Amino acid sequence: MRTLIYTSIILATAGSAAFAQSAAEKTGVNSVIGVAPKTEDFVLEAASSDMFEIESSKLALQRSDDKTKAFAQQMLTDHQKTSDELKGLISAGKVKATIPAAMSSAHQSKLDDLKKLQGDDFTKQYHSDQQNAHEDAVDLFKRYGDEGENADLKAWAAKTRPALEHHLQMATDLNK
Repeated sequence: MRTLIYTSIILATAGSAAFAQSAAEKTGVNSVIGVAPKTEDFVLEAASSDMFEIESSKLALQRSDDKTKAFAQQMLTDHQKTSDELKGLISAGKVKATIPAAMSSAHQSKLDDLKKLQGDDFTKQYHSDQQNAHEDAVDLFKRYGDEGENADLKAWAAKTRPALEHHLQMATDLNK
């Protein structure tokens, strides 16, 4: 039944040019059934996630406790590195995709909500957002690293995933 519903969603929305990414990736169907995203979708999600990590971590450096600031600094450094590496793959012509100019509306909405918070409320939400973002990133990078269509991007995703898994463990520990 679940497969039938997901298939219906894909068929109903796949033809729409209004979607910046495939319907299957946008709705989460690919993640649920473990299918690798298309290269364009992977680049869009990875870049948006990096933008969110960077911007939310900049806020955490201003608004959180020392333990959270140390985590945020590592997120800032590491995600700027992955962002630069992804841009490098594209500019070298190894990956035919476009880096989005801005993060997705979902990431932007989370960032906007975070900007409204201060003190413990901010720190708790930042911890939660980091855990969720890294769960999504690990899943995305695993699926593309295992079965992606572009060999160079697939290798990069597989090489990058252990760092994201480490980030997820750190975020999970912070979120306890």
